[in-house]
Amino acid sequence: MTTVREVSRRDRRASDFLELVERARRGRLKIYLGFAAGVGKTYRMLEEAHAMKRRGVDVLLGAIETHGRKETAALLDGLAVAAQRSVTHRGITLTEMDVDAIIARAPQVVIVDEIAHTNVPGSRHNRRFQDVIDIVDAGINVIGAFNIQHLESLNDVIARGTGVRVRETIPDSFLKQADQVVTLDLTVEDLLDRLRSGKIYREDKIEWALAHFFQSRNLAQLRELALREVAESLDRAGSQQQPQSQSSHRSWGGKLLCCLSSSPPHARTLLRRSSRLAGRLSTDWYVVYVETPKEAPNLIDAAAQRHLLANMELAKELGAEVICLRGENPAAMVLDFARTHGVSDLVIGRAPDSLFWQFFRRSFTIQAIEQSGLFDLHIVSFPDERSSEGSSERISEPSLEQDSLRAKEESL
Repeated sequence: MTTVREVSRRDRRASDFLELVERARRGRLKIYLGFAAGVGKTYRMLEEAHAMKRRGVDVLLGAIETHGRKETAALLDGLAVAAQRSVTHRGITLTEMDVDAIIARAPQVVIVDEIAHTNVPGSRHNRRFQDVIDIVDAGINVIGAFNIQHLESLNDVIARGTGVRVRETIPDSFLKQADQVVTLDLTVEDLLDRLRSGKIYREDKIEWALAHFFQSRNLAQLRELALREVAESLDRAGSQQQPQSQSSHRSWGGKLLCCLSSSPPHARTLLRRSSRLAGRLSTDWYVVYVETPKEAPNLIDAAAQRHLLANMELAKELGAEVICLRGENPAAMVLDFARTHGVSDLVIGRAPDSLFWQFFRRSFTIQAIEQSGLFDLHIVSFPDERSSEGSSERISEPSLEQDSLRAKEESL
């Protein structure tokens, strides 16, 4: 007689096998990660495209931006370029990468530049990285590139260190899907020499770039972040290949949990820092929200609901598993969930003016300290300035290297 447990085990085995089949059908994703315009991402991809073509590989240029750089443009000769799709927006005809045409042609490898690009409204997806996912899911290998400042979890770090808020970001979950991540390293001095000699931007933009994004301090920080990100991606890949018993953090659970309230003032910063911490620990992580009777959907205002849903969506993009619980005692429920789900690290935000923090400061922190044998507690402090997360942001340097819709319209 077949038991329910045996049927469940068979279903699980079938599901695991199907997952392996789907994974084998997907294409491979290689990312060139830079720290600024001009480090050589596009040039390196085109060199690789020529090398593969010489070996008989069917290579197609899906989207390439040379930005008028003669050395880079020269490498286009002899390579097949995908036809672009015309999109009319506000009476202006613009071009975008034609994902459907690429999938229909089914080359072995597609080169996709500037993955952080925002597509023209009316395109298949809002963002180019979503187009890349579709291409990879269709079984086509992709080689792409973007700069470290576009990584979502680093958005606050970049803004704080450089004074520039990058608008076009890529979720960390996308980078984690990459089969290979290669950093293109260049000394700050060499990059500035390239800029001054006109190899990055036109002459009329050089002085502006030197006075803004291309300051030595900014570039040094971005270079360090890019190198660190690649090192951490290698650590993650190594830990995933190790048997579970060999990973000290995973052997007894080791997951991270971030506590989220309905409308914290710095939720996005909290989520980004939690994502970075989970990456350094090479572990999975949860975002847990506890809905109290006072925070029932019919009792909290529409703005708070929108913020909560947006924050949950960001958490998913950053790679977290979002958990919603209901109860009267958030601290007890979070700690109970942590105990029963192999959590070793707890992250909460310190917002002194928040009622949620005032409650947690007494209840959650005290209970967590009492159970310090089970958890490491991380309290994230935020800057004193009361900048709204939805406020207008300073224009980012990537607008020089990214053909956003605004840049396209202004140039016409």
